Amino acid sequence: MRNWIIRYAVFIIGLYFLTLGVVLIIRSSLGTSPISSFSYVLSLNTPLTLGMATFILNMLLIAGQFWFLRGIGTRRDYMEIMMQIPFSLLFSAFLDINMYLFRDMTPESYAGALAFLAAGCLIQAFGVELEIKPNVVAMSGEGFVKYAARRFGKDFGRVKVMVDVGLVLLAVVTSLAMTHSIIGVREGTLVAALGVGLLVSFINTRLISHIPVHRILRR
Repeated sequence: MRNWIIRYAVFIIGLYFLTLGVVLIIRSSLGTSPISSFSYVLSLNTPLTLGMATFILNMLLIAGQFWFLRGIGTRRDYMEIMMQIPFSLLFSAFLDINMYLFRDMTPESYAGALAFLAAGCLIQAFGVELEIKPNVVAMSGEGFVKYAARRFGKDFGRVKVMVDVGLVLLAVVTSLAMTHSIIGVREGTLVAALGVGLLVSFINTRLISHIPVHRILRR
């Protein structure tokens, strides 16, 4: 029981740091991470907050997972997907809380923007690592990729790239349709797409493995 409490606590802390990283990247004014790009564009052009738009996207991704599993899903698969719903709500709440807390934080120069971007990528990577290590719930983005890969017999990594690219393209098209310009997708989006994965690998191999909690989670 204690082990599971620790697992969920680490997972929730990871969600918070993940959203904090996303918000810092947004505050850099250099774009946002691919998974948040469409939600961010919606939040800029509708009454929806970033958290609300993200929750709607997550529900669509969850619906897609159910569709992928038709005829091949097990009871465990469906339970795993249902578990994503409350944590998607928590994730969305964390996003809006951090957007509010850092609402007045704006870099005064391009160098400052790059510093925000770097800090956001590092914190997001740390959050991803803490989210994944407890192995309790896969968030809707990872779940969507997982079950799409299973349905079509494709490699997880390749499907992940396709989904990320698709979300960025959707964000660009939506921005063009609503504002006749590209807002919310910039060079920071590409940096986040490439950099966060590398940072996750670095944190996993050089830092997390030396933390006692990591050994508890492996039992």
